[in-house]
Amino acid sequence: MAARLPAFHTAVYRLVARVPKGKVVTYGQVAALLGAPRAPRAVGTALRHLPPPLSRRVPWQRVINASGGISIRGDLVRAEQQRWLLEDEGVRFSRHGKVDLTTYRWAGPKRWTPPRWKPQP
Repeated sequence: MAARLPAFHTAVYRLVARVPKGKVVTYGQVAALLGAPRAPRAVGTALRHLPPPLSRRVPWQRVINASGGISIRGDLVRAEQQRWLLEDEGVRFSRHGKVDLTTYRWAGPKRWTPPRWKPQP
């Protein structure tokens, strides 16, 4: 029997799955849309623990930091993979390795009600 995902992780995966190809969101933006504006690190934790069966449906690579950069630390291969996946979708990086958020940031869903979830004890 598979382990049950924390409710916050599930909410992150559902929202990130809606980010269109060629667009990006920030960790903080995802947290704010989920009604937890002070939880961008929790978004990163959720994506870091993305179960393999979901990794094909949840475009984790489309979530970047607030300055437009890739925030995967200590895993150069995964950071390079994220950049390659974004470039393959048409997202361009500056010579400093940043994405222009005014060009590529997704504004969020047109209709959105934050999910009802409660932090687990």
